Amino acid sequence: MYRIGKEEVKAVEKVIKSKELFRVKKRKGECDKFEEEWAKKIGTKYALLMSGGGTAALICGLVGLDIGPGDEVLIPSYTFMATATSVLMVGAIPVVVEVDETCTIDPIDLEKKITKNTKAVIPVHMVGFPCNMDKILDIAKKYNLKVLEDACQAVGGSYKGKRLGSIGDAGAYSFNWFKIISCGEGGCLVTNDRILYEKASIFHDSGTAFRPYASEFSIPIFLGLQFRADEIMGAIMRVQLKRLDKILKDLRKNKRRIMEELREIKGFKFAPSNDINGDCGVMIPFRFEDENIAKKFALNAGGYRPIDSKKHVWFDWKPIIEKRIWHKDVLNPYNFPENKDLRHTFTKEMYPKSIENLSKTVIVPVNPDWKEKEIKEKIKMFKKVLKDLKNE
Repeated sequence: MYRIGKEEVKAVEKVIKSKELFRVKKRKGECDKFEEEWAKKIGTKYALLMSGGGTAALICGLVGLDIGPGDEVLIPSYTFMATATSVLMVGAIPVVVEVDETCTIDPIDLEKKITKNTKAVIPVHMVGFPCNMDKILDIAKKYNLKVLEDACQAVGGSYKGKRLGSIGDAGAYSFNWFKIISCGEGGCLVTNDRILYEKASIFHDSGTAFRPYASEFSIPIFLGLQFRADEIMGAIMRVQLKRLDKILKDLRKNKRRIMEELREIKGFKFAPSNDINGDCGVMIPFRFEDENIAKKFALNAGGYRPIDSKKHVWFDWKPIIEKRIWHKDVLNPYNFPENKDLRHTFTKEMYPKSIENLSKTVIVPVNPDWKEKEIKEKIKMFKKVLKDLKNE
């Protein structure tokens, strides 16, 4: 979270004073209004706010897409474990795909990984970097795959003028504390598909059968989990939504300023972008030819190599690598008979391209609230570190 203040306090106070914290009521509440406002901002027909973060949004999206046992879902090697977790939670199997120099899913390897069991792909717009959605959609259309965008780390970003999350069949967002806008936790799913929305909505609220709007659904009510949001979440997110575009504008401005000042310096290049204008601006990606130089730059420039994140690379997902899913073996998707012939293994040796790209890239955080003096100091520091590395 970058910005929060009195407006959020007032919004929460209003909800508490109303004593109506439950989102289900006869009139439109804060959650309903946020969903309408978010769908309009993103450019979709439907939005569903929920607790449980981006993980819940991804799970509900996969439920809406009818993904389950016997299905494989392609995901990138560089993402938070929740992308893989969500696939396993619906009984399907995640299959890891290489990332290219943009640190997003590699369309070339994506197509290579498709089999008769592949039913969907989850392109992840990691650390605000847009995926190559044109190529991904072309491949998805060619092989009849569903596309669930993971925009959890790219809230509000865009690709060729379209907001991330609105381009595929559905899009998932996270509003936890580490995201661009936040209510502490929570997530949201968007789609233009009515049936997908209905399935996701039913699944996200185990009490749907008793809701007044249940009669509006065209499909039978089934049991799901409990990811229902509350009015305090909705109230905070309505204020945060008003802050979003200004936050993105300032992030992009500061990132662009620093990149322009450093562009002519030799010894490195900036990692390529699938859409630099739609990039959220939260990270500056420096690219080096030598991974040892990248290590030294990361150490002295306040950044880190994605390969060293300890939680965002496939080989760090210990519970999944060791196939410890759920609390009973009978519930573990890796033990399902429908999944016995699917791909269960992903080792380091299988993804040399990802290791190279994530080892030679250094990402440095950007703050939207940096003032001119701070930006100049950052630029001066980057120039010094790069000069020192060149002279070694």
